[in-house]
Amino acid sequence: MPPPPLTLQDWRAWWPGQARPDDPRLSVEERPAGQAVPAMLRRRLNLPGRAISDMLDALDPEASRVLIHASRHGDGERTLQMLEALTAGQPVSPARFGLSVHNAILGVHSIASGNRRSQQALAASGAELAALFGEARGYLADSEGSVVVVFSDAPVPERFRGADTPEVELAAVAMRLGTATGRVITAEPLPADAVPARAPQPTDVIRWLLGEAPLDCPGRRLRWRLAG
Repeated sequence: MPPPPLTLQDWRAWWPGQARPDDPRLSVEERPAGQAVPAMLRRRLNLPGRAISDMLDALDPEASRVLIHASRHGDGERTLQMLEALTAGQPVSPARFGLSVHNAILGVHSIASGNRRSQQALAASGAELAALFGEARGYLADSEGSVVVVFSDAPVPERFRGADTPEVELAAVAMRLGTATGRVITAEPLPADAVPARAPQPTDVIRWLLGEAPLDCPGRRLRWRLAG
């Protein structure tokens, strides 16, 4: 018996400064409010963290769902600041280290919301979206009704870029996935003549959700489609 289809139940996204279609699920504000997090915790979050907390609050208001967050580069700015401090012989702040790791945003959000469910942070060298869908399927097969996945990224700091460092736009997208209701997500082999220019980024997922462009993953040779 084939597994049930993966479905998209709802989504939210943040893409600052963009002139996009007027869709209430997409925020283009430069500085997200982060209202889902109390002020004392909000100050720990960078701009993507504040946007993500608000999106999670919208998609999981009961704070009862499994959360999975993927980011290829994470908070590179904080990481570099710590490396520079070490180079200068200065001590590294434990708080700064704690907020630089991949699970920091989910950690702060879980404290604010009281979510005690399983939470994961992923990095997959450009296959973050495929990893998110795969992890979501695992939880859904284990009787979860729905899960929330988040994909975010930010430009790599200039002083840390190499010749092959991909260009990344600041953006984040969150999706509530299930198997019963919603638009069906299907995966098919990437056409032989398709030559994707890059691994999928959050901005590519947003364009896909808005119906503006296909969503391809060259690393996995997959193309995802939305039906319904």
